[in-house]
Amino acid sequence: MFAKISPQRLKDPLILIALGFGSGLAPKAPGTVGTLVAVPVYFLMSTQTITQYLVLTTVLFIVGVWLCAVAARKLGVHDHPAIVFDEIVGFLITMIAIPFSWPMLLAGFLLFRFFDAVKPWPISWFDKNVHGGFGIMFDDVLAGIASAVVLQLYLLWPTF
Repeated sequence: MFAKISPQRLKDPLILIALGFGSGLAPKAPGTVGTLVAVPVYFLMSTQTITQYLVLTTVLFIVGVWLCAVAARKLGVHDHPAIVFDEIVGFLITMIAIPFSWPMLLAGFLLFRFFDAVKPWPISWFDKNVHGGFGIMFDDVLAGIASAVVLQLYLLWPTF
């Protein structure tokens, strides 16, 4: 069981961001609540060109590797469930090149939560064997990629 994190810790701006502006403190399903934080970020980014979207997502991933490592060290727990910055980036990866619509947003959200929670191979292998900030981020990157592949295949389905 993970130690409960005091809301006082959110005074540290790095902890605040790593915990998805406090969403990671949700008593139930912090990863799901953290993923909800990604929805308005996706709304803002969905108006960008694909190149801009990819650059922003890549920058958030790189920052996330560092941020999650720092947050884990400050909290004293590797990949504490309250650290949800990785879910935010994973969802943004899910939604790469997906034109905005409410059904696609819901499908992307559900797919990402499925792959992130179930962690089928190879996601589970990386989750167990890769540590540090990169490890915290990378299983969610893989869940995002798996979700994106499913969404892209769905979008291409009529052309098969």
